[in-house]
Amino acid sequence: MTLNVLVKRLVGCAAVLLAALTALAPVASQAQPSGTASAQYRLATGDVIRVTVFQNADLTLEARVSETGVISYPLLGSVAIGGLTLPQAEKRIADGLRDGNFVKQPQVSILVTQVRGHQVSVLGQVGRPGRYPLELADTKLTDIIATAGGIGANGADTVVLIGRRNGQPYRAEFDLPAIFGAGRRGDDVVLQNGDLIWVERAPVIYLYGEVQRPGSLRLERGMSVVQALAGAGGITPRGTAKGLRVHRRDADGKVQVMEVQMNDSLRPDDVVYVRESIF
Repeated sequence: MTLNVLVKRLVGCAAVLLAALTALAPVASQAQPSGTASAQYRLATGDVIRVTVFQNADLTLEARVSETGVISYPLLGSVAIGGLTLPQAEKRIADGLRDGNFVKQPQVSILVTQVRGHQVSVLGQVGRPGRYPLELADTKLTDIIATAGGIGANGADTVVLIGRRNGQPYRAEFDLPAIFGAGRRGDDVVLQNGDLIWVERAPVIYLYGEVQRPGSLRLERGMSVVQALAGAGGITPRGTAKGLRVHRRDADGKVQVMEVQMNDSLRPDDVVYVRESIF
């Protein structure tokens, strides 16, 4: 076999392989579901589901769960699935098909394509507080916060999530900047029906005396005295950086007065006082 013939055959094989992969690509993309739900997810009124039975394409159905928690399914009529988990709903339909002698060994799969029956509440320092539906079964904390208009200008970096998990009261605090850190996206929790998200007001400090803009200032993470002074427009020409004092409440609620340095860190509700220069 000459070199030219070998090259031609290799090129031909590559072309056939490329064509096969191209033909398979649309099939693979079509197999991706438009919605997902965990095994613990419970179907609710308004949810849209797709029911498929292995090797029985005529039994494929897309339906919406009615207000009474039922769907109308071929051969079975009304099937009550509201409040059931996906495995429970799959078993109920499979039992009906088998007991009715319609399919000997039915393998039923249910995919939630739209979640309409479940809602969560977002309150506190967000753009649009209120109740929001869980459009997808895997809707996450940051998804709903974005839907609610994001964290407001006065909102804190941490949010509180209150709900129930496994039948028990659940409360957790989430650090939003940390969620978007490297390797931390797994901390973005999936929400469940009835969850309440609370966004607290961001901590503040107060600056008085010889500063350009006295008053309250948002306390950023790790903010130092010099950064706080910069946020207040700096010290006035009559002020001095010497003898800076901070009024801070201790654990007993008593106010302590202490001298601080420019690089010292501040705490929520600290009061920074800049004295007038005596010269």
